[in-house]
Amino acid sequence: ADLDQWREALATPTTAVFFETPSNPMQELVDIAAVSDLAHAAGATVVVDNVFGTPVFSHPLAHGADVVVYSATKHIDGQGRALGGAVLGPREFVEGPVKNLMRHTGPSLSPFNAWVMTKGLETLDLRVRAMAGSALTIATELERWRDDGRGLGRVVFPHLPSHPQHDLALRQLEGGGGTVVTLEVEGGKAAAFAMLDAFRLVDISNNLGDAKSLTTHPATTTHRRLPPEARAAVGITDGTVRVSVGLEDVQDLLADLDQALAAAEATRR
Repeated sequence: ADLDQWREALATPTTAVFFETPSNPMQELVDIAAVSDLAHAAGATVVVDNVFGTPVFSHPLAHGADVVVYSATKHIDGQGRALGGAVLGPREFVEGPVKNLMRHTGPSLSPFNAWVMTKGLETLDLRVRAMAGSALTIATELERWRDDGRGLGRVVFPHLPSHPQHDLALRQLEGGGGTVVTLEVEGGKAAAFAMLDAFRLVDISNNLGDAKSLTTHPATTTHRRLPPEARAAVGITDGTVRVSVGLEDVQDLLADLDQALAAAEATRR
């Protein structure tokens, strides 16, 4: 999110810049408007992965981005039923290079998957707002548990006042901070695995944005191919756990987190 780094990178000829905001899983934000201004001055197209921001809370095109992409498998489907994606941008872009790529390489949705995604859109706003409300409640409680000595390190959620980019999060994520809470348990991989194995209501899965709450261990799944020093540079440790908050009752989720965290604590005794 350092604009000087963007300026340095854009000093060389650049066709496009691509970023996700908030980032997976540590939820660092990129100032879309500021980076878009820099990129456009350099003649580059701005492409934003808006999965963590969600279509409900984040509107990159309004902040100057040119193209927005989604894994529709996440919030748009919302029930883990179908794989798919979406590309949004100017008509000439979608009907030009995007359509040409789809026609010649075949990444088009099947009719059934397209129907599933369309049905998912009907409840997208309701689902995401409910999930985000629960996520904020959970993140707030996790911070309280950390302060009470429950063996937690960082608790990351964009709309928490403790988030280092909280002001930017309030500007770019209007109405909710997303549906993912990232936390760090003391005790490294052993404690994190004990926590994941102890969950009763939350399932282990690399997916997110589902009606069912899901959790994963980024260091051994989504980011396992990165060397340890690269993971450390973005804040991912062996104790990092990502929780995608679903539509279950928030008190039930807190109870599950409580007993799962107790299992992690037991590994340190």
